[in-house]
This record gives sequence, structure tokens and C-alpha cells, in this order.
Amino acid sequence: MKKTLLIVLSALFTTPFFAQEASTKEKQAAHYNTSKFKQLNEELPTPNTQHTASGAPGYQYTQQQVDYDMNIILDDEHQRIYGEETITYHNNSTDNLDYLWVQLDQNMRAPNSKTPLINGKGPSALYSPEKFANSFMGKTFQGGFNIDHIKDANENPIDYMINSTMMRINLSAPIAAGQTFVFNIKWWYNINNYMTDRGRSGFEFFEDGNAAYAIAQFYPRLAVYNNVEGWQHMQFWGSSEFALEFGDFNVNITTPSDFVLNGTGVLQNPKDVLTKTQYKAYQSAQTSFDKPMFIVTPEEALEASKEKSNKTKTWKLYAENVRDFAFATSRSYMWDAMAVKLENKTAMAYSLYPKEGGKLWEEHSTRVVAKTLEVYSKHTFDYPYPHATSVNVQMGMEYPMICFNFGRADRNGNFSERTKKGMIGVIVHEVGHNFFPMIVNSDERQWTWMDEGLDSFVEILAEYEYDSEMFPMGKQPKDITRYMKGDQSRIAPIMSQGDNVYNFGANAYAKPAAGLFILRQTIMGPELFDHAFKTYAKRWAFKHPTPADFFRTMEDASAMDLDWFWRGWFYTTGTNDIGIKEVKKYYVTDTPTEQAKSIAKRYGTTIDRLPPSLYLVAQDSNDFTEELKTNKPEDYTVLNEYIKQNFSTEEKTKLKAPKYFYEVVFEKPGELVMPLIVEFEYEDGTKDRKQYPAQVWRKSDAEVTKLIPSTKAIVKITVDPDEQTADVDTSNNSWPKTTETEFNSFKRNQIKG
Repeated sequence: MKKTLLIVLSALFTTPFFAQEASTKEKQAAHYNTSKFKQLNEELPTPNTQHTASGAPGYQYTQQQVDYDMNIILDDEHQRIYGEETITYHNNSTDNLDYLWVQLDQNMRAPNSKTPLINGKGPSALYSPEKFANSFMGKTFQGGFNIDHIKDANENPIDYMINSTMMRINLSAPIAAGQTFVFNIKWWYNINNYMTDRGRSGFEFFEDGNAAYAIAQFYPRLAVYNNVEGWQHMQFWGSSEFALEFGDFNVNITTPSDFVLNGTGVLQNPKDVLTKTQYKAYQSAQTSFDKPMFIVTPEEALEASKEKSNKTKTWKLYAENVRDFAFATSRSYMWDAMAVKLENKTAMAYSLYPKEGGKLWEEHSTRVVAKTLEVYSKHTFDYPYPHATSVNVQMGMEYPMICFNFGRADRNGNFSERTKKGMIGVIVHEVGHNFFPMIVNSDERQWTWMDEGLDSFVEILAEYEYDSEMFPMGKQPKDITRYMKGDQSRIAPIMSQGDNVYNFGANAYAKPAAGLFILRQTIMGPELFDHAFKTYAKRWAFKHPTPADFFRTMEDASAMDLDWFWRGWFYTTGTNDIGIKEVKKYYVTDTPTEQAKSIAKRYGTTIDRLPPSLYLVAQDSNDFTEELKTNKPEDYTVLNEYIKQNFSTEEKTKLKAPKYFYEVVFEKPGELVMPLIVEFEYEDGTKDRKQYPAQVWRKSDAEVTKLIPSTKAIVKITVDPDEQTADVDTSNNSWPKTTETEFNSFKRNQIKG
């Protein structure tokens, strides 16, 4: 009975009780639930049998399949591409389709394109003669698809209508659920020079007059029809990328006979397009796990570049279950390769690059590809495709099994550490896109962060494993604060359609990646996070996930309520700012305080009628340099008597009586909630750290008070010492607010005393 009564009274006289008592006197107007910890039910779509409440695909989930058979001719003399494709559309949905929507992304470059009309900007810093003529002299680039015909399987013409970058195929009869429809499109277009016109594909000329081609978005592609939005047929304005269906591709590409080519899929006729020496190297590379080896050597590439062939050859590629197709080709390319051992399979890492890539690419590109496949596979699933290829192109862009990456040495073959770092970073990022969104196939046109942000996050882990000194981990939360605390009129929430954000890179890449880094390192911990993240990747491999599927899966697989984090970090532009408002020091006494007497009186009793207790009394001064009173709890009979009656001899040896007590008031001027990470430094130079979950703010969004008992005097308190919570203002993160010289002087006096 004595023990129980003492505990009850101790609870009665704590600070939180006083706060609760005072708050009952204050009346506020009725309001909606404004808690930062309110569930996301209002924001997320209602779960159903396609996209379940757990975040997994439902038993009625469906998606379409689109297969392509293509014959492509690359005209190197006129920088033009001709194509004919037979498309087999599988309607796996439960709906009858009256028409099909096809993406014509090259139409963004057509003379009548509306894309230039929506962009507002002043003059460029400089203009090439070609760009000046195109911009101001009426010599516009004649880009865009030219459709020769669209026919059904019986060679009958099919009616169609083009709306900018989208084309509607007007069917004579609906495609019923479960049926397939076969049709043929013949087309051609002029390839753009991406060095002058920019873009995600095109060609460039080298100094010797030879061209290199990075070809993508080069064929009319079916738009996605899904069970969330129906047709995804937002126009392509040039910024937000693509939403595509999976299918099988048979592609024949005819090039000049002296060209080297690689692309999506497996080369079906290597003996026909490679020399005997190259073919032998191609086979040997399949078991070269230690280092890259050349399939096409620098000497062979140099020789091929000297004179243009007027003959042709056809490269045949086959790709199974991919969402897109791209290729790169040039007579100036060398080609190296190495095998990559994953957990349950082997994949190939390839690199194609001209002499301009030099030793920089020879030393790093293929090795970076291999490391990227290893790390991403570890955090998601074994890379399912047969190869991943990195091509030296003056841009960064990704497609299934192949990506285009910048970074070149100068004319003398030299390169800076900055160039090297940029090249390694872009290769990791673009190869990583094979996982997000080429396999975990989110809608890039709508939710840019679902591929760019997730990819940028895993990129952090892969870069660190490749070169931990060049790519240290931990700076990501700190680096994003400059963007987050910027002009709010120029910041949009992450959950915004990509075409409508101001700072595309920070919004879609850096902020989501920093948020996931905080989730992994600070909020969830690597073990919980990694399992949940891998669960999401495996659930939605080769499917179309939505943001809700990601949010729900991360919680479903970890038993963590993260709605507060998703709402704050993804749905708002709020910032995190946590600091130390006040620190008070207390000492122990067995003399009843006036506060304790007042509380006892309020409950109809007097302090002398209650069992003897211990009390905490605030120091008279909050001056940091004042000597602390160190009345020891074990000096008091009341405590010793309690311990004697309630603890065994063994338990007594483990008890530690604090000599010092600190009441710390933490404030939160920022709009976001975050875990409260606190580091305590003691008079003897040792440190201790405590992390309070974000839920510490659940009942008070402005400030929270903690009583810190300690066996040693605390000389410094720091919030978020490693800057891992994206705190936008660190000026209030430490106590005492003194200069380093003053603090060191005080610390020496404390130790001396």
C-alpha cells in the first residue's frame, strides 16, 4: 500500500499534471482535426480489389500488354529514321475499348508544336548559327512524326486523329475484354541534333564529322490504360516523362555496316554484325567477372571512323517484358563489357563510348554499371534483364537495359575530379532507373518523384559503395534545407504533377531522396526500412503502382504509422525547425515545496498528512556558470527506506541515483514534425544521445518539456547534432548559446571544480 500511494503522489505532482490542470481553464473554439498525426485517409484513394489497403496488388488487378515487331532504317546521310511497326494490343482489362491512344512524343518538335508557346523566358546566353536560324529566321526544324499509313491486320486503312503528342486510333469495333487487336503503323521523322536542340534523344557530330545516335521515343507507343485513371494521355510538354505498358519487342535496325550498336534486348545475330575477333570477345566477356574487356577495341573504333561505308547491316534485337525500347549507334564507338554476379543469376554490364570518353570511361563506366546492378538488386530484387548498357552521350536519360550518360575528358584526355564524380553519379542514376520505373513501373507523367525520387535515394547507397570518399552519406538532409526554406511562392509539394513545379530537380529528385534517407537512417532504421522498401519493389515489379501503394506498403511491412511523415514531407511545403527554448536545473530536497503544498490543499488534504516524499526545486538562477547544488537522493532516509523494503540485494547494486536534474523545453517553430534527437555532453567530456520518436509532438505542436536526470553534470545539449532531420535553422539547436571560447572556458572550470 505504501509503495502504491507513493507512486500515485509522484504522478500527481509532476509537471505534465500541472500543465493539464492549467489547460482546462482555457476555452478554445471548436475545430476540425488539425493534428499533424491525423491519418491520411482523406488524402489517399479508397482501397479496392485492384489496389488494396495493404498497398499490394489486389486479386482483380489487371494491366494491358503491348507487343511490337519493328523494322527500322537509320539514314546516317540525312539524319533521318524510317520505321514500320506491327503492334499487338492485348486488352487484359474487364472493359471494352472503343479506341486506342498512341503517344507521338516526337511531335513536341514539330513546326506546329505548342510546347514553345507555354514556356516563358528571355534570350539565351549564346546561340549557335543553327539555333539562331531556327529561332529567328524562319528556318524551323522539321521535326515530328510523319505517318505514312495505319492499317489493320487485313491491310485495311484505320482512321485516326492526332492531337499534338497524342493520336487516337478510331476502331471500327470495340476491342472486347480479353481480346487482342493487331495493326500496323508506317512512319518517319527527322532526327534532332541534341547538342543544339537538346532533348532526350537525337544525334551529335564529333570533330571528325562522324555522328553518334542516341535514339528513343522513336516509334509510336501505346499509352497506358489502367484501373486507376483509365487512359493516361496527358500531353508530353517535354518535362514530365512517360507512362508505358509492358510487352515483347522484336526489332530489326539497319545501319551503315561500319556502325556499332546496342540497345534494349538481346542481340540475336552477333555473328552477322560483329567480326570474328569481336564475336570471340563478345563470348569471352560473358564470364569476365573481374574487369571489363573490349568487344570493340579503341583501335577498331578509330579505324572505322576514318572512312564512311556505303554498305549496311541489320542488328536484330529481342526484348521480353519491357516497357520501352531505345538504342545507340555510331561508327566511333568502342565497346567494353564485364559479367556481374547477382544472388541468383548473372547479368552483363556494357559500355559504348567514343575516344572523347577516353580513360575516364574505360576506367569507370562498366565498373559503375556492375556496382549499380549489385546494390540495387540487394535493395529490391535481382536485376531481371540480361544486360545494362551505359552509352557516352552528352545527356542523362534512361530506358530498359540502356541509358545515355554524360562526362568526357578534354582533348588531351585529362579530366577533373568534378567531371569524374558527375559521370559516376549520372551512370549510377540512369542505370538505377532500370528498377524505377522500368520495372517498378510508376506513372512518370503524373508522379515524377515515384521514379526520380526513389531512384535518387538508392543512388545514394550505390554511390557510397562504389566510392565512399567521393560520395559520403549523411549530407542529404542538410543539403535540401536551402531549397525547403526558400521562397514559398516558388515551391510546390512533392505530390504535384511534374509539369507544374518550379524547381524540378529539388522537388522530384533531391527532396524525396532526402526524405527516404531520413526515414531509413533516423525514423525507421535500416532493418525495418529495407524490408519494407524491398517488399514494395517486389510487390510492384512489372506492374503500375500509385503513390498510395508505396505509402501503404511501407507501413504495412514495418508496423509503423508514417502518415504524419507522408503528409508533412510529401503533401506540404513545410519545414523542420526544432530548437532548445529553455533549460532549468533542479536539486533534490525532502522539504515540501510551496507548489506541493498548494496541490495537496486543492485536493482537500495537507502535505503533512501525506507520506514523506522527495521534491525537485529549481535553482535560484539559470546562469550557466553557477555551481550546481548536488544534494544526492541517496542522502535522504525516505528514499533509502523505500529501497530497503522494495528491492533485493542484487537489484540494489544496479540502482543509479541521479545527482543532477535538468528541465529542458524543446520548441518547434517549424511546421513539420520530426524525431527529437538530443546529444548530452558531460563535464568529463563524455557524450550520450537520446532519440525521442516524432510522436513526442502529438499533443503539443509548439513545444515539449523533458526532465533529464543525470549522474554527471551536463555542460552542453545539442539537438540533431549530425543534422539528419533537415532542420532549416540550427541557430537554436544548442544550449548554452555561448561562443565556442566561452563554452570551452566553462567546461574547463567545471572539470577543475
